[in-house]
Amino acid sequence: MEKETQTKYLTVTALTQYISRKFDADPYLQNVWVVGEISNFRYRQYGHQYFSLKDENASIKAIAFKQHFNKIPFKVEEGMKVLATGKIGVYGPNGDYQIYVEHMEPDGVGALYQALEQLKEEFRQQGMFEKLQRSLAPYPRKIAVITSPTGAVIQDILTTIKRRYPIVDITVFPTRVQGKEAVGEIVKAFDAFDKVAEEYDTLILARGGGSIEDLWCFNDKAVAFSILNCKVPVISSIGHETDTTIADLVADVRAATPTAAAELAVPMLIDVVSKLNQYHDRLFYAMNQRLIQMRKQLERFSNSYVLKQPERLYQAYSQQLDMASNQLMGLTQQLLNRNSQQLLFFKQRLQLNHPNKRISEAYKLLEQQLEQLNRNMNQNLLWSQRALVEQINLLDAYSPLKIMSRGYAVVEQNETVIKSVKDIELDQEVTLNFSDGKSKANIISKLETNEEGEFIND
Repeated sequence: MEKETQTKYLTVTALTQYISRKFDADPYLQNVWVVGEISNFRYRQYGHQYFSLKDENASIKAIAFKQHFNKIPFKVEEGMKVLATGKIGVYGPNGDYQIYVEHMEPDGVGALYQALEQLKEEFRQQGMFEKLQRSLAPYPRKIAVITSPTGAVIQDILTTIKRRYPIVDITVFPTRVQGKEAVGEIVKAFDAFDKVAEEYDTLILARGGGSIEDLWCFNDKAVAFSILNCKVPVISSIGHETDTTIADLVADVRAATPTAAAELAVPMLIDVVSKLNQYHDRLFYAMNQRLIQMRKQLERFSNSYVLKQPERLYQAYSQQLDMASNQLMGLTQQLLNRNSQQLLFFKQRLQLNHPNKRISEAYKLLEQQLEQLNRNMNQNLLWSQRALVEQINLLDAYSPLKIMSRGYAVVEQNETVIKSVKDIELDQEVTLNFSDGKSKANIISKLETNEEGEFIND
């Protein structure tokens, strides 16, 4: 009986396999469509992804194999609401049933989260989140508030500011803060403020809490650019502390609540008054100490020898002035003497080089040169006359007539002077020229001389 009873029991493995076959055999579980919120998601760089899908009342484990997860067209994040399709199966080792996700897309809020992240990434790449944040005015005179004119938000801001710093002026630029028309109205409010921005020190952009759908108008690019282009520092108070919009990221200061925004915008008047009193006391003390020091300094100066005996102040300078005057007189006299000597030197040089003197000296030199020229001409004439006489005497001495007067004659034949006996022909008539006349003769014979000077008969 005990053996038969034991055969009725199934092992855990058998039961799990049976349940698994039931799941596999059910056509409704092979292609299920599930909407839920992603939970317990931890991204694994390699391999499959494990997470859960849940709603308000239930949760189911999910697995997305690598080949399916890589085809999901968006970034999966914790808390994202998605539409998942896949099949239901049982994991044998621990008997859990789970959905094997084959496709997934964002749904509702999940799509908004995805769009918000994409917008954040776009602004981050453009460097809009790195804009240098401006400091808030420590003691504002006028504050602008862009928000809904009705509701608790504006009342909280007005109440807080009036309580903390009632001397500031507040101007509300009304706008919707939710819905399709909100973006255009918010941008128009910024445009209206821009025309009078020089009158204001700070601007508060505020809204109460709400869902991401309610806050979506503050994620719009146009609103973000209006904040970035605003001429005064902007305090953003959109939603609760856990809600972060694009407006919060591009604003100069982010506040967790509208009340916190009002507290950031203005100081406590009592603190300002207290600080002013402290400054007054410190200033009074500093001025009093300064007056005490100045009185002591005045007393010290009054008792100084400079005021009692002012001549001592310039005695040393007076002596230096005398020494400088004497030195100046000496240097002036030296300069005058040197200039006088130079003047005398130049005067002498001028006299030596005076034109009249140079003309007189040139005239004397001319007379000397003329006299010398006359002497040289007379001497040259005398020498020339003597040379002429000598040449005449020499010419006379060598004159043929002079020779012929001593008994010599010049023999000519046919008007040709006979210079050699060889030129004479026998029985020829020749002319004999004497110093006092001529005669003719016939050649009947001629005798020649040899090298020894002896005569040779022809």
